[in-house]
Amino acid sequence: MLTIYNTLTRQKEVFTPITPNQVRMYVCGMTVYDLCHLGHARVMVVFDVVNRWLRHEGYHVTYVRNITDIDDKIINRAAHNNESISTLTNRYIAAMHEDSAALGVLPPDFEPRATDYVAAMQKIISQLHDKNLAYQAPDGDVCYAVRAFAGYGKLSGKSLNDLQAGARIEVNSGKRDPFDFVLWKQKKEHDPAEAIWNSPWGPGRPGWHIECSAMSHELLGQHFDIHGGGEDLQFPHHENEIAQSEGAHGHRSVNYWMHNGFIKVDDEKMSKSLGNFFTIRDILMRYDAEVVRFFILRAHYRSPLNYSDAHLDDAKNSLTRLYTALHNSAKNTASSTDIATAACTKFSQGFSVAMNDDFNTPQAVTILFEVATELGRSNDAVYAQCLLHLANQLGLLKRKPQDFLQSPVGQADGLDDAAIKAQINARLAAKAARDFARADQIRAALLTQGIVLEDKAGGITQWRRE
Repeated sequence: MLTIYNTLTRQKEVFTPITPNQVRMYVCGMTVYDLCHLGHARVMVVFDVVNRWLRHEGYHVTYVRNITDIDDKIINRAAHNNESISTLTNRYIAAMHEDSAALGVLPPDFEPRATDYVAAMQKIISQLHDKNLAYQAPDGDVCYAVRAFAGYGKLSGKSLNDLQAGARIEVNSGKRDPFDFVLWKQKKEHDPAEAIWNSPWGPGRPGWHIECSAMSHELLGQHFDIHGGGEDLQFPHHENEIAQSEGAHGHRSVNYWMHNGFIKVDDEKMSKSLGNFFTIRDILMRYDAEVVRFFILRAHYRSPLNYSDAHLDDAKNSLTRLYTALHNSAKNTASSTDIATAACTKFSQGFSVAMNDDFNTPQAVTILFEVATELGRSNDAVYAQCLLHLANQLGLLKRKPQDFLQSPVGQADGLDDAAIKAQINARLAAKAARDFARADQIRAALLTQGIVLEDKAGGITQWRRE
């Protein structure tokens, strides 16, 4: 029985889909004005695993992850680069797809772009205006009247009386209340033509918050099962989504709100201003993409994730243990036994219990190592099959072990495969000539370059990168 921690109710709840055996899930995606960073990687990987597990459990999933392709940052970056908005956004969308594919993230069923849903946004704004939940300010912007919506603050637990207008809430003299937020932005003098749409309130463009209400409702309906995103979106973005959606339609819009935790770097919040900001591509130059995915999944999705070289190195070593167990068993695997079959049934049950407990990937990963230990002890084929089956539910261990163990990622200045094999052959020749001192020298020299040799029965030498 699957339980999910619902941010709205602040407790785990048994998951009951609106329509039996069907799940409709919306996750807030990227604003495409730059390369994706580690925080984006966590969102992509976390909800990829949620998507995978729901499908594994037999649900028909409709997974929507949006793209924000119109925004102040996008407009400013395009102007700075002296290029069109579409050129900028298409380039970064392509880069995002490359990064997500590298991390083993399955494409969502729908990936709507905000610019394709402006008419739907205007429709919701009109509904809010008709219900006196929105008004046009003197400067032409259309704003949401936050205090007119009685449920405002229920997701974040914030009270308007306790809040102060600040950096996260844009203060505009045209607003009736500093907490009101913009639904439609009136055209400014220097706005480019491709960022302007006609509307009942004059030419302009949508505000950020209204985008997700429109796209989710158009693709999933006005009431759907799961809405996800990073913890930083809980307030004000998701709080504002609730106000817009429920204000317009008069009923609950989402049953389960899910939020993954923040990224920290050496125990400090990741921030460009602190100089500890890493794009996915920065990290993939030094670490294998599957190592990064594994690193993300070793932490529970709601917990803070602390990035450091030490933690990535540890993740690499741990993932290497799993691949090594498979690699060592591949050529010398005993036939399956009833004992192994029964043990793997228990491992699978434990894995399901972990994943059905609010997607507890740390416990699920622990079970992978328990299976790998049994595989190393017995070389029983059932354990290898079990390890692969369970790991695949997390999007792990999907390569041939040798391909991972010999991956040159992070070894840009190291030996290539041909040079390594030449040294191994030289060592074998030295051993054949009983020049064991020379053979040991070659092994030691390779080790200093991150190459580990393992001698196997039959005179076979296997190698892997540290």
